[in-house]
Amino acid sequence: MVWFLVLAAGLWFLGWFLGAPASARWMMIGLLYVAVLALLVIFPEGSPLQRSLGGSLGEWLVLGALALVVFGYGRIVGRLKAKAAGRAPAAPAGAYAPGEVERYARHIMLREIGGPGQKALKQAKVLVVGAGGLGSPALMYLAAAGVGRIGVIDADVVEATNLQRQIAHADARIGMPKVFSAEAAMRALNPYVDVRPYHRRMEEGIARELVADYDLVLDGTDNFATRYLVNRACVAAGVPLISGALTQWEGQLSLFDPAQGTPCYECVFPEAPAPELVPSCAEAGVLGPLPGVVGAMMAAEAVKEIAGAGQGLGGRMLIFDALWGESRVIGLKRRAGCPVCGG
Repeated sequence: MVWFLVLAAGLWFLGWFLGAPASARWMMIGLLYVAVLALLVIFPEGSPLQRSLGGSLGEWLVLGALALVVFGYGRIVGRLKAKAAGRAPAAPAGAYAPGEVERYARHIMLREIGGPGQKALKQAKVLVVGAGGLGSPALMYLAAAGVGRIGVIDADVVEATNLQRQIAHADARIGMPKVFSAEAAMRALNPYVDVRPYHRRMEEGIARELVADYDLVLDGTDNFATRYLVNRACVAAGVPLISGALTQWEGQLSLFDPAQGTPCYECVFPEAPAPELVPSCAEAGVLGPLPGVVGAMMAAEAVKEIAGAGQGLGGRMLIFDALWGESRVIGLKRRAGCPVCGG
């Protein structure tokens, strides 16, 4: 069998020299092994050729079985290591990894999404500003939906008071930066997603450049200064913005995309209201499931926008009242002379 091992090594290095992938080199060695088995079957036992091959048919079959066991063990160990590290099996850019199509089967079955829509999700890049109440459910559903790249920017760390509503985080991750906590949750849910965490505040110096790297932005922040900044960056880059907000029992969301004729955020809210009119969650409290409802709606609007399904909330605002179980939609118009989008 020595000559076989020498020849197999020669084939392996020849393939390496020619740039052949490992799978092709293993296939050549496998064909060589099959050829040896064929010769052992064709020529009678004890013949000079059989003796020159160095072993009986049974011995060669045992060798093949051992090789299969070693190969299978290596594959299993590799998958376990990838799973433990939170990584999916590698796949070419834009292509589905093994098992990924089955994961999204319920989407693909939807007529409005189908294969093309799911492919668009796979190729999409979405930035979520804020990994708190609204960002948490939005991030989780975007990851579950198979959005190819998800960026998340937030400067805060996980606190115990967050866990009443911010479902991307866990008690064991208190004190961890929210972006890394959310990254861990998304990778645990869907290891095929490329997560880009940015542990910092959204500031003037980085906003436009960061937004320009993405196809869609979801804003779930809780202060007007950041909302105006994100809106200006999105308008400048021509990137659609899905903005959500909530207080106590009520939430709202809309899609702002002046490039497609909708108003921008500043058209609707030209000035920030007085602080006492919009108290924060820490000051006024908030219903725990409310961010989940509105954040999930933001993710749903994102999936529709990317897949081109249904009617989005461009030029409309959806308002949800959890206390009375009511939803309503109001129309929005561009504001003449808007300093951001020009009206």
